[in-house]
Amino acid sequence: MTNLVTIITAVYGPSAEYLSDAYKSILDQELPDGWGWQWVIQQDGETDDVAPHVPDDARISFGQGRHGRAGMARTMGLSRATGQFVKVLDADDQLPAGTLARDLAVLTSRPDVAWTTSRVLDLLPDGSTVGFDQDPPAGSIERGEVLAHWKAHDFRAQVHPATLCVRRDLLLALGGWMALPASEDTGLLMALTAVSRGWFIEETGLLYRKWPGQSTHQAAHIHEVERMARMSVIQARAEALLALEAWRLDTA
Repeated sequence: MTNLVTIITAVYGPSAEYLSDAYKSILDQELPDGWGWQWVIQQDGETDDVAPHVPDDARISFGQGRHGRAGMARTMGLSRATGQFVKVLDADDQLPAGTLARDLAVLTSRPDVAWTTSRVLDLLPDGSTVGFDQDPPAGSIERGEVLAHWKAHDFRAQVHPATLCVRRDLLLALGGWMALPASEDTGLLMALTAVSRGWFIEETGLLYRKWPGQSTHQAAHIHEVERMARMSVIQARAEALLALEAWRLDTA
């Protein structure tokens, strides 16, 4: 097998119990012939409360490192990523059946597309799901399109960065995830849209778990001074990248 997609997951103690659900959702994926997956799990911290929840599977690479939030953990995990494509999966989320196959179908057939996103359903504590009523049309997302929407809608994008699947070479060229206390995935999304074309898949590609312990439920996440500082640096970086020559794959 020569073709590989790497799934990267940042995890810390309170979310480790959900790794088993994430793992089951990965096992349920059916990939095209000749493709396989690698799951890189990187703990944000060096405590002993995560390792017992990591499944015993040779396709899983588990690592630990100094506490630095999810963006740093994912970027450190990139050191062990060997796939041509990198799929984001938070520890408390799940991939619906067919997600990876749909991502690969786009990225392997369209060399002009650098990344994919897809529809999201919020997974509520009672097991029910809630959708989002502002999904863009299925298909191509032109360079700069997500950034323009984000700036015009109070820094809210029309696609979800937790659904990203991206070409690894571009992810590395952009330096991985931003060094921010939160919104590091939004920072990556804005950098990607600033330099390349993406693709929106209308089928559901993520079950996004809502629970009290998730970082986006913490008061610090919505602290207005910090939030505006995060958005300011994300925007400045994306606009600087937008001014550069568009990234292109070598299709020769």
